[in-house]
Amino acid sequence: MVLISELAELTGASARALRHYEDQGLLVPDRTSAGYRDFSAADVVRVAQIRTMISAGLGTATIRRYLDCVRTGEHGVSLEMCPDLRAELDALAASLEAKQRELREKQQRLSGLAASS
Repeated sequence: MVLISELAELTGASARALRHYEDQGLLVPDRTSAGYRDFSAADVVRVAQIRTMISAGLGTATIRRYLDCVRTGEHGVSLEMCPDLRAELDALAASLEAKQRELREKQQRLSGLAASS
């Protein structure tokens, strides 16, 4: 039996984050007769997968749709690409590139203002 506090310690995720993952349907723990969440060893891997996807910029709704595509191996976490997932990742990458371009332009304008004073 792995309680939420133990899973938090094992994964580095807060108990609050784990409850959020559960609320979003990303984790589905069993419950003890006393009502405590009972996580499995597989949930440790699942949390690592979720955290990797979140750190890559994916939202929980996207993660929920594609969590079955995630694989964890000796080289870390990877995704099996399907057309829909590829399209979402490409759209996210394009959005990030547009934001970076906008930030560079703002930085140039700010530098121009600073140089003129």
